[in-house]
Amino acid sequence: MEDNNVKIVYETVKTPVIHRNPVPVPLTEKTRNARLDKVVSRMQARNLDVLAVYADREHGANFAYLTGFEPRFEEALLILHKNREACLMLGNENRKMCAYSTLNAREIHVPYFSLPNQPMENTRTMDQLLQDAGIEEGMEIGVCGWKMFTSTLEDNGQLFDIPYFILDALKKVNRSGGIHNATDLFIHPEFGARITVNANEIAHYEFGAALASGCVYRAMSQIRPGRTEMEVADALAVCGQPASVTTICATGERFSGGVVFPRNKEIVLGDKFSLTMGLRGGLTSRAAYVVETTEDLPVNVRDYLERVAIPYYQAAVTWFETVGVGVTGGELYSVIEEALPKEQYHWTLNPGHLTAEEEWMSSPVYPESEAALQNGMMLQMDIIPGVSGYGGVSAEDGIVLADDMLRDEIRREYPDVWKRFEARRDYMMNELGIQLKPEVLPMSDLTGYLRPYLLNHERALRKRG
Repeated sequence: MEDNNVKIVYETVKTPVIHRNPVPVPLTEKTRNARLDKVVSRMQARNLDVLAVYADREHGANFAYLTGFEPRFEEALLILHKNREACLMLGNENRKMCAYSTLNAREIHVPYFSLPNQPMENTRTMDQLLQDAGIEEGMEIGVCGWKMFTSTLEDNGQLFDIPYFILDALKKVNRSGGIHNATDLFIHPEFGARITVNANEIAHYEFGAALASGCVYRAMSQIRPGRTEMEVADALAVCGQPASVTTICATGERFSGGVVFPRNKEIVLGDKFSLTMGLRGGLTSRAAYVVETTEDLPVNVRDYLERVAIPYYQAAVTWFETVGVGVTGGELYSVIEEALPKEQYHWTLNPGHLTAEEEWMSSPVYPESEAALQNGMMLQMDIIPGVSGYGGVSAEDGIVLADDMLRDEIRREYPDVWKRFEARRDYMMNELGIQLKPEVLPMSDLTGYLRPYLLNHERALRKRG
């Protein structure tokens, strides 16, 4: 595929360096204090008296942003007042976590948050417990779950994604005050507290991104006919780290019998194949065919390279070469639409989004978006084409934007992390031909690396010209 003398080719390419055993970087007290400052300042600007931040095992990122932990299998509620006083409302088996919270908070035991049939011998109703946490009549309350609604048909401030029994109790306590969905204070792609990160947070998240990409690379190396999805998926776990998305390791047709996890299904030559692993800080995904040469492909898809893989890779290259501080989400959307027309390639989601603890936080990338990409944003290249009759293609990974000052801080404070960033940039630019802006730092060891034929370990797509 040619564009202004630029050509995407499938040829022999050096494999990327996989950095073994990165060391986790904890968040510092300075970072934790800065996080609290960011949230409180946004509360004050919104004239909110209190935030009620909900969490469960799957939706705990906003809660953990301030407390350092997520409830393991119960629900929880953080009540944060504008004067910084805080209460942690916890179920039976999370009560002990109050002592370990990075936010100084008072514990309130809420058996309603516990598992079914556990002791519920409390003497206070849910609304009384909220009063114990300082919720009063006439307050302006911001409710934060995990979802910021953007409907054009509803009052988004009155759509809530927390359990009804909590919302109902808040309304009983605060009949005359305001109750609003305030999740945007955390994740709005223009002003949310969590949408930019500092050097300490970048180093903290890079650990997960590096681990996830290494796992996917090892899994790719395990793929061969006769093996099962479960055997390959053994590579998609590491160091006991929790996954941020459902792990995908699927050959041929997916979801048979409604099963979304790896199956005891044998890989067959010519199968389409999908691999995805996400850890806190980054996700890596690959989709391609289990073949070594074009002749191994089913006859009806032997133009897969020209029809699907090369156009997709051209769009991915365009994404990586366009993304940068000051670029608007609308501009990024437009260049992807031009490189890989939506009407022809049938992608439906935002071609790029913000990421952190969760795989998808929110996205500044949508038609006519005026949201400018900011220094410190962690973004995931996420374009999912769908061409009828063909298997998918994917080379999904994340980057972080860091200006001169932020790069200097990473280099100075986290030299090992910086060396990995340098190695990845060098590989993308000098081996794959992808020309990155100085502020683009690849979080994954596999960023830009795509083997459309999974059994050929020597060849990959790259840009020439």
